[in-house]
Amino acid sequence: MHNGFAKAGLKTGGYVLALAVAAAPAWAQQEAAPAVRLTLDEARARALEASHRLAEARARESVAQAAIAVRQAAERPIVSASAGYTRTNHVTPFFVPSPVGLPRAIYPDVPDNYRSRLDLQWPIYTGGRTDALERAARSEADAAAADVEAARADLRLETARAFWAVVTARAAVSVVDEALERARVNVNDARQRLNAGLVPPNEVASAEAQQARQRMLLVEAQNQRDVSSAELARLVGLDLSQAIEPVAELQRSAAAEQTFDALTREGLVRRPDRKALELRITAADLQKVAAAAGRKPAIAVGAGVDYARPNPKIFPRADVWDHSWDAGVNVSWSLWDGGRVAADVAQATGAASAVRERLLEFDSVLAVEVRQRSLEISSGTAAVAAADEAVRAAAEARRVVGERYRAGVIAQGDVLEAELALLQSQLDRTRALASVRLAEARLDRAVGR
Repeated sequence: MHNGFAKAGLKTGGYVLALAVAAAPAWAQQEAAPAVRLTLDEARARALEASHRLAEARARESVAQAAIAVRQAAERPIVSASAGYTRTNHVTPFFVPSPVGLPRAIYPDVPDNYRSRLDLQWPIYTGGRTDALERAARSEADAAAADVEAARADLRLETARAFWAVVTARAAVSVVDEALERARVNVNDARQRLNAGLVPPNEVASAEAQQARQRMLLVEAQNQRDVSSAELARLVGLDLSQAIEPVAELQRSAAAEQTFDALTREGLVRRPDRKALELRITAADLQKVAAAAGRKPAIAVGAGVDYARPNPKIFPRADVWDHSWDAGVNVSWSLWDGGRVAADVAQATGAASAVRERLLEFDSVLAVEVRQRSLEISSGTAAVAAADEAVRAAAEARRVVGERYRAGVIAQGDVLEAELALLQSQLDRTRALASVRLAEARLDRAVGR
C-alpha cells in the first residue's frame, strides 16, 4: 500500500510538474513585456510630447500672452450699466402757486427712488503709461516663448544623457555577463585539473573567488542598467518597468570643425535663454518708463445717460421716469504723491540692473561652457582613437593566445583572460564613443542648436 501511495504521489507530482512546465512560458510571456526599441531622435520626440516641465513652460507663455490682452484693454473705453432702488423717509411736500392759481409741487414726497445709468469712461492720454506697459508685456511674452525653447533644449540634452547612459549600462552588463560565463568555465576547468592532480586546491578557490566577484559586478551592472532605463522611460513617457533597447548610432557624423570663438559667437546669437534675458531687460526698461509716466497728467473722457424716477437732474422733481445725459473731459495731475512714483522708478531700475548683471554673468559662463564642451569632444575623440588601438591589440592578443592554447603551450585561464581583456576594451570603446556623442549634445545645447 505504501508503494501504491508513492506511485500515486509520483504520478500526481508528474502532472503538477507538467502543468507548471506548460504554464511557465505563458507566464513568462505575460510578465516580460517586449523591449521598446528607440533611437535618440525618437526618444527626444517622445520626451517633448510627454514632458510636464515643457507643458508648464507653455502654460506660462499663455499667461504672458494673456497679459498683453490685459494691457491692450486698458487703452479701450469702458462702458458700464448700473441700476438701483432707494427707499427714503416721507417728507413734507413743498408747493408754490402756479399761474393758474393751483398749487404746484416743487419738492413732492417720493419715498421710492429708482435709478439707472449707462456710463462711458475712456482714458485718452496717460503720459505713455499704457503704451509702455503693453510693450513690456509683449517683451515678457517673447521672453516666455524663449523660455519654452530653452526648456526644449534642456529636455533634449537630458534625454540624450539618459539615452547614452542606457547604452553604456547595457554594454557593461553584456561584458560582465560574458566575464561571468568565462569564470564559470574557468572554475569547471580548475576542478577537472584538480581531480587529475595537475593543480593544487588553491587554484579552484581562486577561480571560485573570481566567479563570485564577477557575479557581484553583474548585479551592480544590472542595477545601473535598470536605473538608467527607468530614467529614460520617465522622460519618454513610458512605464518605469518597461525595458528599453536603445538603437544607437555611436559613430560620429562628419561635421565641419569650428573654432572656439566662432562657437561662442554662435551661442551668443542662438541661445534661447540668453534671448529671454535680453527681452526681460527690455521689459524692465519699459516698466521704468511706465512708472515715470505717473508724473504726467492723465486725461479721460466721460459720458453717461441717466434714466430715473424721479430724475434728480430735472427740476422740479416729479414721480415719473425721465432721462438726462452728461459728457465731459477729466484731467488729473498728481502734484505730490509722497514719493510713490520715485519708488516705482527706483524699483524698475533695480530690476533692469539685476537682469543686465545676470546677462553679463551668462555670457562669461557661456564662454567657459563652450570651451569645456569643445575640449570634451577633443579629448573624447582622442580616447576613441586610443580605444580603437586597444581593441585591435586585444583582438590580436586573443588570436595569438588561442593559437598557443590549441598548440598546448598555455592553459585555458590565459585564454579566458585574453577574451575578458578584449571584451573590456570593447566596452571602453563603447563608453568613449558614447561620451563623445554626449559631449556633442552638450555642445549643441551650449551654442543653442
